[in-house]
Amino acid sequence: MRALAIDDGNLTLSPTPSSGGHSSRRRLWAGRVLSGLAALFLAWDGVMKLLQPPVVVQSNRALGFSLHAIFVVGALLVAFVALYMLPRTAVLGAVLLTAFLGGAVATNVRLAGPLFTHVLFPVYVAVFVWGGLYLRDERVRQTLRPSRR
Repeated sequence: MRALAIDDGNLTLSPTPSSGGHSSRRRLWAGRVLSGLAALFLAWDGVMKLLQPPVVVQSNRALGFSLHAIFVVGALLVAFVALYMLPRTAVLGAVLLTAFLGGAVATNVRLAGPLFTHVLFPVYVAVFVWGGLYLRDERVRQTLRPSRR
């Protein structure tokens, strides 16, 4: 939809402020929801590794991690999520979370876990991480936008 606007005394047709605003607001909120879901899941996982309840220790030991390694992994994960949730460091956080999730894929491949439920689950989480960031951060959209030649 177009609206009449007066700019420097000239009458012109321009897009209405609300037409671009609705889609960008929806995109921002969709990005926040995707990012929030990923962050909540990953933060919960990290905190559980820090608190080390017996079920978490048992499952991580089955994956080959020592008690000390479980704590270190939890601390790193919480730090990466914090970086991801801060707008200024969100891209760095997403890169670090992607590396972390790649390690989870490698661990499940090494243990011959089921493909769609164990091996690829970290990939699904990474899609939420990057999809949310793409929707909420113009810098990421500009970087990933295909170039026109």
